Amino acid sequence: MELINALNWRYATKKMNGEQVADDNVQQIVTAAHLAPTSSGLQPFEIIVVSNKELKEKIQPIAYGQSQIIDGSHLLIFASWDKYTDGRIDGIFDHMNTERGLPLNTTDEYKATLKAQLLGMPQEQQAAHTAKQAYIGFGTAIAAAAMLKVDATPMEGFVNNDLDELLGLKAKGLKSQTILALGYRATEGDWLQGMKKVRRPKEKFVTEIK
Repeated sequence: MELINALNWRYATKKMNGEQVADDNVQQIVTAAHLAPTSSGLQPFEIIVVSNKELKEKIQPIAYGQSQIIDGSHLLIFASWDKYTDGRIDGIFDHMNTERGLPLNTTDEYKATLKAQLLGMPQEQQAAHTAKQAYIGFGTAIAAAAMLKVDATPMEGFVNNDLDELLGLKAKGLKSQTILALGYRATEGDWLQGMKKVRRPKEKFVTEIK
């Protein structure tokens, strides 16, 4: 299976060579994340694509000096909604129904049930729920990058509040969750390159109930 081969090829690249990823490939990776499934199709997150050198230089110290921030080509920053609101949920369903050529009230009953569930959660729980949806898109982007033979380094090692302030995310009702650095692996200086990919034994990872 092509996807399995691609995932075996990929690893969390520690040193990138500075080569730029073609815009078409970046857009395919972003599109894959855009098409990822989310709870009720709400897509409660956004992706910020950063290629600007000066901005990446400001992000690097926030990400504990990780070299891939600068040596990579692009950064995909996944930022989730800080909470659910009536307006946000209405906007998604209005757009959905309009695109499908349906009356706006088509999904009112389902939407009311969904609002009762989501808006009834404490805000902290709402934020945790939106973050989970962002990670679905994040994982899809990693797989898409592997299929295109683009190296991708997942990063949770950064100061979220500082990145949110730098990018003005709080004013948009967003919270940064993770960064995906895109680029190409360097031939030297990466301790992980060439090492065997190791995962937990499959028999300890998978339980089959027949």
